[in-house]
Amino acid sequence: MDRPQTRYAVTDDDVHIAYQVIGDGPVDVVFVHAFVSHLELFWDLPSYERFIRELSSWARVIVFDKRGVGLSDRLSVLPTLEARIDDLRAVLDAVGSERTLVVGNSDGGALAAMFAATYPDRTLGLVLWSGGVRMARAPDYPWGMREERFEERLATRMELWGDQSRGAETVRMTFLGIGERLAEDPVFADWLPRLQRNAAAPGDLVRFSRVWFSTDARSALPAIQVPSAVFKREGWQQILVDEAAWTADQIPGAQVVTLSGDEDDAYLGDVIEVAAAIHRFAGTIEEEHAAFDRVLATVLFTDIVGSSERAAALGDRAWKELVQQHHVKVRALLARYRGQEVDTAGDGFFATFDGPGRAVRCAQAIARSVGSLGIDIRAGLHTGEVETIDGKAGGIAVVIGARIGGLAAPSEVLASHTVRDLTAGSGLTFEDAGEHELKGVPDRWRLYRVTS
Repeated sequence: MDRPQTRYAVTDDDVHIAYQVIGDGPVDVVFVHAFVSHLELFWDLPSYERFIRELSSWARVIVFDKRGVGLSDRLSVLPTLEARIDDLRAVLDAVGSERTLVVGNSDGGALAAMFAATYPDRTLGLVLWSGGVRMARAPDYPWGMREERFEERLATRMELWGDQSRGAETVRMTFLGIGERLAEDPVFADWLPRLQRNAAAPGDLVRFSRVWFSTDARSALPAIQVPSAVFKREGWQQILVDEAAWTADQIPGAQVVTLSGDEDDAYLGDVIEVAAAIHRFAGTIEEEHAAFDRVLATVLFTDIVGSSERAAALGDRAWKELVQQHHVKVRALLARYRGQEVDTAGDGFFATFDGPGRAVRCAQAIARSVGSLGIDIRAGLHTGEVETIDGKAGGIAVVIGARIGGLAAPSEVLASHTVRDLTAGSGLTFEDAGEHELKGVPDRWRLYRVTS
C-alpha cells in the first residue's frame, strides 16, 4: 500500500505541524507518539506499519509530529505541554475531526490526558499506554525516576544518539526491559538511530528530556470525564504494572486493559492484539454522549488593590471612568490570550483559560497594563476541574483560585503548585511563597509567586 501524504496544519502561533491521515473509517483515532517522532521514517518499521494499517481498517487514523521534532517546525524555544496541546488541536481542526479517540503512547499520555480533560467535547474517549503523565520520582509517585538516574541515562543517550555504528547499543539503552531481544533484530537496530538522527538533534534531546522530567500532568487525571482505558502488558515489571493501575484509579470510571507480551510501546510486539483492543474499547463508547459538565481549566481572579480608598478619594464619577478604562484593558488582554470572561464584580474579573501558560502571561500583562492608570491589581491562578453550574463556571477549583487571588500583594501574580507544574519549560519562573490556609478549602496550600 502507498504511504500517506504528509500535510501541515498551522497553529495559532504560526507553527507548522506535520500530520498524516490513514484510512476513512467512521471513527477518528489520533495516535500521540511518545517523546520524539518522524512521520515518514516511522513507516520504515514493519511493526508500526502493521499497527497503523490495522487501526485504519476500521478508523480514520491521524498521526502527527509535535512541534520541535520530526517534520514539524523546529523551534528556538522549548515546547511546553500547553503548546503541544495546541498542536493536536490544530491538526484535528485541519482534518475536520470533531470528536476523536485519543491514544497516548507512553509519555505521549501527558498530552493526551491534558487534551481529554481540557476538551471533553472533542474527545470521544482516551486510551493511555501505561500512563505517561510524569517522569520524575516523588514521595507520592514512587514509580518515577530519581534525578541522578535520569542524568546518568541522559548522558549515555546523548553519547549514543543517532550513531548508526552503535545501533544495537542504542536499542539496549532505549528499551531497558526488552532491549537485548530488539538489539538482535538488524532491521530495528538500523532503524532506531536513523529515527533519532532525523527526529531531533542531540541538543534537542537534552532540552526536551529536561522539560519532560519537570512536567507533572497528574492533576489532569481526576478532571477527565470521557470514557478512558489504561493499557498494560502482562510481562511488564511490577513497578510499571502498579503505575498503570494507579493512573487508571485517578481517572473516574477508567478501566485497565491487560495485553500479552512485555514490549514497551503500542507498535511493538503483537500489534494486531493492541489494535483489536483499541477497537473493542471504541465499540463500548456510546454514539451519543451526554453533555459534559466538567473540564480542566485555569481560573484567573483579579481585582484592583485599595479600590474603596481610591473610590472615596476620586469621587463616584471619576472612579467610574477609571474602572471603565480598567475593564477595557483587561478585556482586550483576555481576548489576546484566549481567556473567557466568566464574571465581573465591581473592579474584579473572573476568567478561565484552556492553558495555564496563557493564563499566567495574561495576568502579568494585565498587571503591567493597568499601571498606566495609576492603579495596581492582584491576581490569583489555579488549574483544576471546573464545573458548569447554572450556566457559569463553579466548583472547588474556582474557590481555590479566588482565595489565592485574595492573598496576592499589589502587582503580584500568585499561583498554585498545579499551575507551576503544568508550565514547565514555558520560560515562566516562580518563587516559593510558602504554605497558606485557604478559607473553605481543606489542607494547607503551597503557593508560588510569578517572577519572570
